[in-house]
Amino acid sequence: MARESASSVLSLPDQRLVAALQCDGRLTAERAAQVLGLGAAAVRRRLQALGADGTVRVVISPVARPRNGGSAGALFLRIRVLRGKLDTIVAALAAREDIPFIDVTTSGDEVFAVARTEPGSRDHLVFRRLPSTQAVTSLESATILHVFRLTSEWRHQVLTAAEREALRAAEPAPGPAASGAPGPYGVETDAVECSLIDALTPDARLSAVALAARTGHPESTVRRRLAHMAAQGRLVTQVLVDPRRLGLSIEAKFLLQVAPDHLASAGQALADHPSVHGAFATSGPSNLHAAAYFPDLTALYGFLSRDLVGLGITHVETAIVGHAAKRTPLPVPPAPPVPSLPTG
Repeated sequence: MARESASSVLSLPDQRLVAALQCDGRLTAERAAQVLGLGAAAVRRRLQALGADGTVRVVISPVARPRNGGSAGALFLRIRVLRGKLDTIVAALAAREDIPFIDVTTSGDEVFAVARTEPGSRDHLVFRRLPSTQAVTSLESATILHVFRLTSEWRHQVLTAAEREALRAAEPAPGPAASGAPGPYGVETDAVECSLIDALTPDARLSAVALAARTGHPESTVRRRLAHMAAQGRLVTQVLVDPRRLGLSIEAKFLLQVAPDHLASAGQALADHPSVHGAFATSGPSNLHAAAYFPDLTALYGFLSRDLVGLGITHVETAIVGHAAKRTPLPVPPAPPVPSLPTG
């Protein structure tokens, strides 16, 4: 049998398993089978198959909401380049660890990217490197001021409300708070939790036994700490899957202008929309940015012509993503020296 195409749509049972993992990334095959009305052996087999060929990965979310607003302070970059230099610019940006997301639009000369930076800093990439690159014809940047919706919070709409509720991770009573320096999730943590987070980051479905072996902590400690983090809402997972495999062949970005008295309500309305996987208040003339998945252009048109009505939006610019050049699921450390951007 020919290998399944990387862009072919998954069967509905497989899509439902993906959606179940979005509800609880550490979901057991037994619980998934019980809620979804499937056989446990079949669920275990399909989960293994989906993970083995890279179709589905469950990781720790790189932007699980820390205190003081999640991704606030990061920069949205909109870069226009000479057409013959697009691949060169994208490759140079992708080499940077402080650039976790890069999308190329269908216009063929436009790149959207996210740069991790400190709020208010004069980022060297934005203020010097990109503007001095002759292949870059224009550069716009906007600072994320507030997060309404993150990709890790998006849910594929193939489960009933009752199924989603039943699949939510259990919330055990919280244990004693960990102490130490602020960790990647913006709360007080310690070396034990940091080591567990590090081990789970590339594979959030590792068992407690495997985690104990990797970290050197007793299995009982691992189980207790995992339960504690889950109870505090800090064990936030994200399912990595090509949306085309879910029948969502169109991804679009929206740059919106909203009156200040409508900004919060419009942002929340977008966050609540089932198609939207990212919504952010930003600096700049487009003070609300959003990203969404759609099955086709008809659905995209319906979103623009119906779902945005009445939100106080005065201007909309839509860009369709042609290629997701980089989607980094890992926390971003300080950037090491990287290849220079081209000058010609």
